[in-house]
Amino acid sequence: MKRKKLFQKMFIMTIAGIFMGGCVGLQSYLLPDRDVQKLSADYQVTASELTSEFLDDLDKARLKYLSDDGESEILEVTGSVSRISENFKGEKVVLLKNDDDKAGVNCTFTHETNHSVNAIEVGDLVTIKGEIVSGAYYDEDLEIFVNASLNKCDIIN
Repeated sequence: MKRKKLFQKMFIMTIAGIFMGGCVGLQSYLLPDRDVQKLSADYQVTASELTSEFLDDLDKARLKYLSDDGESEILEVTGSVSRISENFKGEKVVLLKNDDDKAGVNCTFTHETNHSVNAIEVGDLVTIKGEIVSGAYYDEDLEIFVNASLNKCDIIN
């Protein structure tokens, strides 16, 4: 008899857990995506300044620019176009980096803003607005500098 009651309680708790998990997942799915291009920038920096901040003091820069809740800062980053490529999703990726910088800023565009990249070439000085998702750092295992990353980007000049 005790086993039956225990089984019933476990079954009810499992169903309740699945229901609550489904509600949280549905809420996250239905929330509107933040339109970065319509919001004002929190900071205006050069690509060199941004990467230097992260390379000089990673913890301080993370506190300044990154957020655990997915609402990281919106930046306008100015720099020289070092490379233009495309990721596996078909989104354009522009690397802003000077020749003498250790790391740069990868700016990933959306399918809606991909067309903006057609107006620029390697060597151009541009300002790109986007949401920062990671900072530059040195990977000791691979012995390389990793670029900072912005998502939902568009060219603003």
